[in-house]
Amino acid sequence: MASYIFKRLLLMLPTLLGVLLVTFIVTQFVPGGPVEQYMAEAKAGAGSSAEGGGLSYRGAQGVDPKRIEQIKALYGFDKPAHERFWQMLGQYARFDLGRSFFQNKDVWQLVREKLPVSISLGMWTFFISYLIAVPLGVAKAVRAGSRFDLVTTLLVLAGYAVPGFVLGVALLVIFGGQLQWFPLRGLTSVNWDAMSWGARIVDYLWHITLPVTAMVVGSFAVTTMLTKNTFLEEIRKQYVLTARAKGLSERQVLWKHVLRNAMMPIVAGFPAAFLGAFFTGSLLIETLFSLDGLGLLSYESVIRRDYPVVLGTLYLFTLIGLVTKLISDIGYVMVDPRVRFD
Repeated sequence: MASYIFKRLLLMLPTLLGVLLVTFIVTQFVPGGPVEQYMAEAKAGAGSSAEGGGLSYRGAQGVDPKRIEQIKALYGFDKPAHERFWQMLGQYARFDLGRSFFQNKDVWQLVREKLPVSISLGMWTFFISYLIAVPLGVAKAVRAGSRFDLVTTLLVLAGYAVPGFVLGVALLVIFGGQLQWFPLRGLTSVNWDAMSWGARIVDYLWHITLPVTAMVVGSFAVTTMLTKNTFLEEIRKQYVLTARAKGLSERQVLWKHVLRNAMMPIVAGFPAAFLGAFFTGSLLIETLFSLDGLGLLSYESVIRRDYPVVLGTLYLFTLIGLVTKLISDIGYVMVDPRVRFD
């Protein structure tokens, strides 16, 4: 196991390097970088000034070349691409994610500011999904082939087929717009600071209901079907027949023997599922419900070509994903000692 962990840690380095290299190369060819955006804004401002009279007409001639060089130096684009890439790798090795071009803040500070919103969505999505998926999967396995199994399968697959963003739009239109039962945006009300603790909890749950519902509906289908299939596989094994022959009740057989073995792949996948609830699927939901989290930060950074935020968060999330995958593999071995990665 120690040698396997060491090999996996070594493999993380070329994976990180490859992800950063590909993304860095792509950003070099994408038009509309920070320098181009500054020039476009300056020209637009110069054009509007020129319309005001002849005294401002010199501004319409374009941006001063010296000013352009200063802007390039400010953003680091005065250096060749390979020097900027190696400089970025050196910063990331020290866990220095750089500074945002447009928000004048460190990337670490931006991540810390946006993380609570993503944690709120992720934790609720993760726990509610598993609280629904595991009992439902067990019930489907026990009643396999029944009408209950057929109906729930259709409902689960229908929820899985509907994109979370589309469902979010429908929830907003119906429950936020027409019925006005829930707020249309934000995680808390404007007068949050003036509320009591009880009112704050109610207000928070009131705001989080629609976005969490949009994320949960399509997220527990895989876990439900996995739970059902693993339980069915275990129920058909010889030790279950032996336990029944000894006179154990069906409840004892199911929850005392089958559950422990059937839950191995599900428990082993907890770390990856827990992390995935934070960083996957929340971009569109946060944008739709105007929730200022990591998903919305990533979207705005890509739109504005804020490369330090794009590359810094990509590096951080990729590193976390690789470590989480390793923890998942280790957890699988801890749950089932028969597994050997050698």
